[in-house]
Amino acid sequence: MPRYAAAQPDAGQGSDFQAVHAATLHLREVIIFLLAAGIIVPLFRRVKISPILGFLIVGMVIGPYGLASFVDVAPWLRHAVIDDVEFVNALAEMGVIFLLFMIGLELSLERLWAMRRLVFGLGGAQVLVTAAVITAIAAMFDNTLPMAVILGAGFALSSTAIVMQLLSEQRRLGTEVGRTSFSILLFQDLAVLPILFMVSAFAARGEDSPVIAFAIAMGQAAAAVVVVLVLGRLLLRPLFRFVGAADSRELFLALVLLVIIGTAMAMESAGLSAALGAFVAGLLMAETEYRHEVELDIEPFKGLLLGVFFVSVGMEIDLTEVLARPVLLGVSVIGLFVIKAPIIYGLGRAFGQSRPVAAESAVLLSQGGEFALLVVSMAFALGLMDGPTAQFMLIVTSLTMMATPMQAHFGRRLGGALEARGAERQRPAAASPPSDLKGHVVIAGYGRVGQMLAAILEEQEMAHYAIDNDAHLLARSRRGRDHVFFGDASRPDMLRRLGADRATALVVTINSPQAAERIVAAARREWPGLSIHARAHDNEHARRLRDLGADRVVPETVEASLQLADAVLISSGLPGATAHRIIEAHRASLEESGELDEEAAEEVREKL
Repeated sequence: MPRYAAAQPDAGQGSDFQAVHAATLHLREVIIFLLAAGIIVPLFRRVKISPILGFLIVGMVIGPYGLASFVDVAPWLRHAVIDDVEFVNALAEMGVIFLLFMIGLELSLERLWAMRRLVFGLGGAQVLVTAAVITAIAAMFDNTLPMAVILGAGFALSSTAIVMQLLSEQRRLGTEVGRTSFSILLFQDLAVLPILFMVSAFAARGEDSPVIAFAIAMGQAAAAVVVVLVLGRLLLRPLFRFVGAADSRELFLALVLLVIIGTAMAMESAGLSAALGAFVAGLLMAETEYRHEVELDIEPFKGLLLGVFFVSVGMEIDLTEVLARPVLLGVSVIGLFVIKAPIIYGLGRAFGQSRPVAAESAVLLSQGGEFALLVVSMAFALGLMDGPTAQFMLIVTSLTMMATPMQAHFGRRLGGALEARGAERQRPAAASPPSDLKGHVVIAGYGRVGQMLAAILEEQEMAHYAIDNDAHLLARSRRGRDHVFFGDASRPDMLRRLGADRATALVVTINSPQAAERIVAAARREWPGLSIHARAHDNEHARRLRDLGADRVVPETVEASLQLADAVLISSGLPGATAHRIIEAHRASLEESGELDEEAAEEVREKL
């Protein structure tokens, strides 16, 4: 047993004892969280449940409204719950800070300026329109004007932490949905500062006007941002060069943490959002040559601290309150989705986004966010919102955030369905080559390989027709071309429409191995004399295609290896003609044998 727990402290030792006791409590809470992150959440992942949802559920269970409410009945539960919510919230804020830093690190000022139409246009319109609509609805329920405006502004924001984490897990940040969602979220993050100042202005006492207080605060904030940007550009590179010269990874990481936390604290001291400060720090780091090393070093911190954030959101949900007013809460949660999703969809379409992208982004961003929790809590602390209303709004926000992983799944399916419907409408009209055409080439598959082959045939003015079942690909490829058609090449009647019975050759370049085998089998069965060439993924696939009747098969791995060997021979000093002759000899040998056996592979290595 620790010494401080074995004896009662005297009056002079009281403060020291309390400090040690508090530190012990925090250590216990950290251990509980690490157990959840290392054991419980991976179990959710194994059953294909989002880790975010896992952290949220863990927060509900171990929080003050979960198992902690049964401590009086079962005292042993005290060791499995977290009751110091303030400590968890402090760590959770660090998670949001690191997330915003990583977002800034991936952007750079140049990229932000390049995205200005979506960020400031679409994002700005979303915040303003959504805030106006929710404010009007809140005013209809007899809320005061300041409270209605605060609710409208707070609920106009979505969850940057959850949405960005979901998109990152799915590796979709670079897609149209990812870029659109990120642009809206980025403007929302930039809007947090004015919203917080607005709340402070509503609560101002003794000021001539809340508008004047708001304008003064915004001017101070803008000045602070400019100062940080200027100082950062002047000091960051010299600092990192100095630390880099020490060749110490620990010192480098310490400097990175100092930049992130120091900038966040500086911004907060100036009255700005700490998260905005971290975002500015990320933008500055993105301009340096150290950005990739910084990203690798910070990633584990971001992941763990974001986990704490999601746990803290789960801890905000009072299940007894939910059970006491299930209908009202349910209607409010669904109502928020119903209000925000159509607004985001309509604005997305107005700014040129396709139906699938606008629909998925609308569903993905229709929840409340972490900054809504902050805005409501601040309004309550300043006396602008009564306790029951604040608690109700916090629970609604937390429930919508908890539903986000399921929303994301539904949104992706909705986007896919709309994309499929659009593809169906865009299918190229059925057509056929002239009935008297002979000696042409039929290409089954119009992906990268098929398009390259078609380009070579066009250069040689050789007649050819291609077929593929990817409607979107064909819709793009048919612009200016009339030799590409939609259809299933494994159906003999479709190949016959393209004149396969009169063609010089059928070339199968389709990416799917199973589809390629079906096409080769069907074509050989219908036209025994047709010359069939096929692309194979590997030697085993090539062997199957030959067995099904292909005359010549080119395995991707073999051809890639031969071209790589050719480049290596030339770079090693062999004349180009000599290297080409060596490679051609091996190519002929491999074509004759039909496979790349161990002896051939060893011979290639000896030649190299």
